[in-house]
Amino acid sequence: MIEFVSYDGKYPNLCSGQLILKINGQVRELPRHCLLSGGGVWFGTGWGDEYVETGRWSIDLPEDLEPLRKEIEECINKNIPHGCCGGCI
Repeated sequence: MIEFVSYDGKYPNLCSGQLILKINGQVRELPRHCLLSGGGVWFGTGWGDEYVETGRWSIDLPEDLEPLRKEIEECINKNIPHGCCGGCI
């Protein structure tokens, strides 16, 4: 069972927080910068012509948690606002 405990990442660097989950009753702190945004940022033709799109999170997991990837990603996407991978530009 995967339970969300906390995440301290904040805009504009939402992906750089400390993620804490309870996994099968054990509290686990995952490495900082483990979240990867499905969003993006791109620029048009003029200054100030930028576009920001948020997207679902994926996660860089330690090998021992890899079998729980689907459940962990469902949990983080339910509890952490989607990011854009570019808010820090």
